[in-house]
Amino acid sequence: MRRGVTLAALVVVALPMGACSSAGKDPAGAASPAAAHEGAPSASAAPRAEVKPKGADLTLPGEAHLRNVRQMTFGGQNAEAYWSWDDRSLILQVTNGDLKCDQIFILDVASGNLQRVSHGGRTTCSYFLPGDQRILFASTHESSPDCPPEPDRSKGYVWPLYDYDIFTANRDGSGLRNITHTPGYDAEATVAADGRIVFTSARTGDLELWTMDAEGGHLRQLTHTPGYDGGAFFSPDGTRLCWRAARARDSKEQHDAQDLLAHGLVRPTVMEIWIADADGKNPVQLTNTGAASFAPYFTPDGRSIVYASNAGDPKGRAFEIWKIDLDGGHLEQVTHDANSFASFPMFSRDGKRIAFSSNRNGSVPHETNVFIAEWVP
Repeated sequence: MRRGVTLAALVVVALPMGACSSAGKDPAGAASPAAAHEGAPSASAAPRAEVKPKGADLTLPGEAHLRNVRQMTFGGQNAEAYWSWDDRSLILQVTNGDLKCDQIFILDVASGNLQRVSHGGRTTCSYFLPGDQRILFASTHESSPDCPPEPDRSKGYVWPLYDYDIFTANRDGSGLRNITHTPGYDAEATVAADGRIVFTSARTGDLELWTMDAEGGHLRQLTHTPGYDGGAFFSPDGTRLCWRAARARDSKEQHDAQDLLAHGLVRPTVMEIWIADADGKNPVQLTNTGAASFAPYFTPDGRSIVYASNAGDPKGRAFEIWKIDLDGGHLEQVTHDANSFASFPMFSRDGKRIAFSSNRNGSVPHETNVFIAEWVP
């Protein structure tokens, strides 16, 4: 999702923005209690397997790239968990208990302890800055401390483009600093090892990728094609980018996208994965599925991409994690949970583990939790 969307809909889809996808949702529209895919039956209507206890190995048959899958959160909606630079923590979005919309938490991997580090509004797309002493995330709290309203679904399944700004803060949430200060949508920020930030902004009247430094300076627009570009991540060496894009395929789709954008909305049901040089040059469309593909991330060797998609399900309901080489070849399915949702893969900095979000082993339908597995190349 990176995104700008609510985590409450990040569940099994009926038909999931959150690198960050658009902030936490599955792009096709999830059948969740708070933002259900309208009128569609739940993909989790099948009999549920017995919930396995904390610490159990949750690797499923066929998951050859995963070993020793462990559940890290338990209950509510937990997603877009991204590693610290020392591989000891994850920063993520959480909606549970009394929280009415997504807030940012830091998870200590060794102990499992969660610490809230955001303080109001709706938040999305969090990340550690190099050195792990400061973090960044997008938030609406300067517009209002309350959660913004859910979008009008009269136009079908859409994501709202809330009035996010991107903030940096100390690791405990103190020292909050707004680094975008621009009306409208600024979110979906991730960071390279040298401190460059890539993010999505509507400041030019379209949803494009931009880069900036940790103070919000040295702004540079990377994409210029009409349509949505977002959820970008740098390659391990910082020389390339991967992201998701929803580009109009004909004049009708272009008109529809422009009308939605004028109302602060975007339709995420068809997205493809793109790669380019880190300055936006030499863009290449990597997938061509006509499905909802999102949340791409480079493998540790920088030669492939892992991403989430519903392309493998004829009904478009189940989202799995896939792997594809940068030349578009050698497509593999990584997760194998046909009635579920899996997304937001990110490798630890040492390349040995992968974090992802999934509905597997939920105590109730549509529950989304964070999992860590050993990565088998």
